[in-house]
Parts: sequence; structure tokens; C-alpha cells
Amino acid sequence: MLVSEYIAAIVKPMLNHPDSFSVNQKVDEMGVLLIVDIDTSDLGLLIGKHGETAKAVRHLVRVVGMANKQRVSVKINEPNRVYKHKQF
Repeated sequence: MLVSEYIAAIVKPMLNHPDSFSVNQKVDEMGVLLIVDIDTSDLGLLIGKHGETAKAVRHLVRVVGMANKQRVSVKINEPNRVYKHKQF
């Protein structure tokens, strides 16, 4: 199983909008970089409380990469978000 297929298998079921999920793969001398794009409303689900879900996903993907003798990193693209600031 490819690492990009593996990350899709573990991330898609936790999203409310799985059809907006996409993963791009970049390979260079440092290893493999998986860039994950998701719907803005699903960002909190993937990151989780205190970043624990994202940390777990990164760990699992890194383990699969080690089994394939690859160094794998995961980047979660933050969609263009509009931050609301309080006006004092």
C-alpha cells in the first residue's frame, strides 16, 4: 500500500466532507512530503484537541514510511481562512 493511500484510508472516515480531501506527494532528497488539503470546516477534526489527532496521523504515516524505508512527513494545508478579531 502506498503511503498516500494509507493516509487517505485513515483520514477520510473522520471528515464530514471526505470528497474535498486530496493528498499531493512531493519527493526530494529529504524524503516524501504528503500535503493534505481538506475542507475548512473539517480542519478542527483533523487537527484535534491540542493537535493530538494530527500528531497521531503523522506518527502512523511515519511508521508506514519506515516500513517502506522512506522518510515521510505530513503537512496539513490550512485553507484560506478569515479570522475574526474582536474590536475593542
